[in-house]
Amino acid sequence: MKKYHVYLTYDERRTIINILINKKNELIMTGHYTDAIDEVLEKLMKAKVKKVRVKEEY
Repeated sequence: MKKYHVYLTYDERRTIINILINKKNELIMTGHYTDAIDEVLEKLMKAKVKKVRVKEEY
């Protein structure tokens, strides 16, 4: 299985977490399982925060 690394800004990370929580709430209200979303949220919350330098070219 290939591993991928995704680098997110603070705002992107916060947006993704909010979207996943909203989707989880929708699934709970309709009586569906939330296992997959729980796994992704757990990985996202446990992920190390790494500062990366970005070189901007114009």
